Amino acid sequence: MKILKTIFIAICTISFMQSCVVSKKPNMEFFSNADYDYQGARFVSFNVPLFLAKPYIKRALKEDGESEAVYDLVKKVSKIKIMTVENGNKTMLNDYSNYLNNNNYQDWATIKHDGNNVNIRVKQKGEFIKNMLITVNSDKELVFVDVKGSFTPDDISQMISHVSDK
Repeated sequence: MKILKTIFIAICTISFMQSCVVSKKPNMEFFSNADYDYQGARFVSFNVPLFLAKPYIKRALKEDGESEAVYDLVKKVSKIKIMTVENGNKTMLNDYSNYLNNNNYQDWATIKHDGNNVNIRVKQKGEFIKNMLITVNSDKELVFVDVKGSFTPDDISQMISHVSDK
């Protein structure tokens, strides 16, 4: 019985940690299109396991003295996917932007920070925002963060104003 319990715990642990695996394939819908010519772009993607990440994020926010609004926003996150693209180009970024516009994503904010452009787009369902896509465009690479949860427009506005103030 003890061996079965140990095997069961090991299998559960492996299945939970499966999302931590770093992949060379894109994990976002637009970039998974096999027919699109990415012109030598290299992808690195992973899903963030929230049961591991949330405690660290919350502790870091408390230590940095972040506002309660940012802390409350983290509580509402249900899934995070991160993808980086090396050798991305403007055409690919424009096609991605058109894809988001065609799929009912609204451009919420564009922030210029340290020479990088940070773009936040949201997909709203009724009163709540179910999906938030954050794109960081620097000279060397692109970073895409796909955040799923149940946010209000006020939550996002407070986060944007908090980040813009720094």
